This record gives sequence, C-alpha cells and structure tokens, in this order.
Amino acid sequence: MAVQEARRGSGSDRGAYEAAHGGGCTCGDCPHGAREGHRRAVAAFLLRRDEFAAGQGLPAAVAHSASASRQWVSEELTQSAEAVAERGRAEGDAWLAALGRRTTVVVWAAVVLLLLGQSLTAVGAGWSAARTAGLAAALVVAGALTAASWFHRARGGALAPVIGEDNRLSTSRAVAAAWVLLVAYAVLVLAGQLAVASGPDRRDALISGLELGRGTGAVTVLAVVCGIAVLVRRVVGLRVLGQRLQKVRADRPRASDLLTDDAGRGTFADIQYVVISGVALVFAAVRLARRPEQLPDLPWGLAVVVLVSAATYVAGKYAEGGRPVILSVVRAREAGDLDAPIRTGDDIEIRGAGFVPPGAQRADRLSRMVVRIGAVHVHVPLVPVTGGFSNPTDDVLTVPVPADVEPGRVDVQVVTGAGVETNRYPIDVTD
Repeated sequence: MAVQEARRGSGSDRGAYEAAHGGGCTCGDCPHGAREGHRRAVAAFLLRRDEFAAGQGLPAAVAHSASASRQWVSEELTQSAEAVAERGRAEGDAWLAALGRRTTVVVWAAVVLLLLGQSLTAVGAGWSAARTAGLAAALVVAGALTAASWFHRARGGALAPVIGEDNRLSTSRAVAAAWVLLVAYAVLVLAGQLAVASGPDRRDALISGLELGRGTGAVTVLAVVCGIAVLVRRVVGLRVLGQRLQKVRADRPRASDLLTDDAGRGTFADIQYVVISGVALVFAAVRLARRPEQLPDLPWGLAVVVLVSAATYVAGKYAEGGRPVILSVVRAREAGDLDAPIRTGDDIEIRGAGFVPPGAQRADRLSRMVVRIGAVHVHVPLVPVTGGFSNPTDDVLTVPVPADVEPGRVDVQVVTGAGVETNRYPIDVTD
C-alpha cells in the first residue's frame, strides 16, 4: 500500500511535467532532436540513480521499510530506464537514417581522392587507358553504392548488408563485403580496358588476366570469407534459438562492433580477423594498381595466412557464449541474523554464472530479469549504488520469497534479459 501511494504521488508529478513540457512545447526546456533527448534522459537517469544510492529522494510512506523502499526504488528506476531506452531507440533510428547520407559522401570522397591520386601519378608517365578504366570503374561502384544507400536509407544506407540482426556491425559480413567490392572493382577495371583496347592481341591479353591461374589466391580467399559470413550467421542463429547463446539488440551499430563483443570488450578472434584481412586487402589493392591488366595475384603464403585467420574467427564464434546456470541458492543473511531455513518473506541469494548477458548491463535490460520460484514469477529488484547496481549481477541475484510461494520443495529458475532460462534448482521453503 505504501509503495502504491508513493508511486501515485510520483506519477502525478511526472504527469504534470509531461503536460507542461511534452509534445510540441516551445518553452525552450524540451530537448530538440533525438540525440539531445537521449543525452538528457541518460543524464537525468544517472542523477536519479545516484540520489537513490545515497538514500535521497525516498518518500516518507516507504522510508520506514527496507523492503518497501527497495521495491519503490526499483520500480522508479525501471520506469526511468524504459524512458531512456525509448529515447535511445529513437536516436538509433535517426542515426541510421543519417548514416546513409554519410556513407554516400564518403564513397564519392573516395572517388575524388582516386582521381587526385591518378592525376598526380600521371605526371611524367602520362595518362593511360588503365587509369581511365580505373576511374570509370570507381564511378560505377560509387553509383551502385549510392543507389543502395537510397533504397536502404532507413537502415544505414550502403552499410545495411553488413548490419546484423542484433543491430550491430557484423565482422564476417564486413570482411566479405570488402573482398567482394575489391574483386568487383578489379573486374570492372579489366572490362573498361577491354572496351577501349584497339588490337586483338591486347584484348586476348586482358581476357587472359581473368584466368583462374592468375587469381587463384584472391578467388580462394573471396570464396572462404563469403562462406564464413553465411556460416557464422547460421551458427549464431541456431545457437540463439537453442538458448546456447544470449543476444541482446543494440540501439545502433558502431564501428567498434567489428573488434569487440556485445559488451564492448575487445575480442582476439575478431581483431585478428579484421587486421589480417585488412592487410591482405591493402596488398591486393597495391597489386591491382601495379598490374591492372589482371586480377590481383594474391600470393599463396598470404592467402593461407588469411585462411588460418578465418578459421580462428569461426572457432571463436563456436566457443563464445554459453547457457546461464544456477550453482547454488542460499538464504541471504545480514549481520546479526540467526541461521535459519528459507521462509516466505526472506531474501534468497542465487549464485551462478551468465545471468547478465553481454550488452545487457543497462537498467532497462536488467529490469527484465525474472526469477521463477515454484509457480510465482519474481522480478529481480534493481539495487542502485554509486556508478551502477549491486543487484542484479552476472553471478549473484538477490530476490525476496513472496508469500504466494507454497511451503515445501520448489524449483528456482532464472530468466535473463535475453529470454534464456537457466537450469532448475530445488530449494526447501518452510513456514
């Protein structure tokens, strides 16, 4: 009752604020733009969380009860976190829409740089048909990417194919897309030279530049990285459906996604795959610039290095993740409490691993965690501390045993923010 009364008062204050400053308010106090709105929402949430962590802002109706104040604080933070998450999704949508325009600008800037580079290198050596074909091929590729950016303007423009289902940049797709673009550009350069070739001998020489023997290394690497992009998508999808991998959707893709896991930590498998593939791409591009009359002849030594890197990446994808597990459940005991069995109304401490999946450290994700005690679903309370939350954590959860739990042997099971269920752990609840 006390918690409900306190929430009514808080809700009326919040409603009054929204009535005064919501919608089309022009008083100057409202955020303009999704990015500014998200920034203000995050700042307000962090301030509110730290105030609650310091014991400030509690209404008198719940201040006398530790359990009531904890519930009230948790529900207030949950509502604030949902508002922040909504602002974050709005910012992500706006950012994706702007990304299409930015990629188009970057693509055409690259074409201008190519023109400048060709003009500088032509000084003294003269302009050649290969330079014309290279510039024409760049214009064709840029035009295709611009068209793709327009058709996918709400999903990141030309980068839409390399954005995964979890709204993050996919490392495997990005590497495969880079190799596809390079090989396509090389073929277009050959086609441009073939179109302006004057003699049959020159045309035969250009056609022989497409023979498999001259580009075996590059073609092999292209086939492997494209196959890995498809394989990794299949593997991740099956592991998520089988609850062996926890995936949480991000607000928007970031460049760091290519080198990190869902939690933002750098991963060796992704880093080495991007670095080695990038080095091989640079080498292939230099070979194409030096010998534009054939496919880039990637040496087999470098090609094997890329294949080993790709195998390491796939092995890392198979090894990552894992199902959350409960190892033990004990009665939470404060200093001075007597040892006793678990009773209704007591707090229990659930110890295990994998309760907070990577990327789910935000309050709106933490608030979705649920503990099933028998047939009763208990939402895990958010307990704020300065700079974060002490509950829930990845290895320990603390929840109360509701009065609705029947005495006797019941099973405890955790449902994470990603919707994955742990094993069932039996406990005895006494009167």
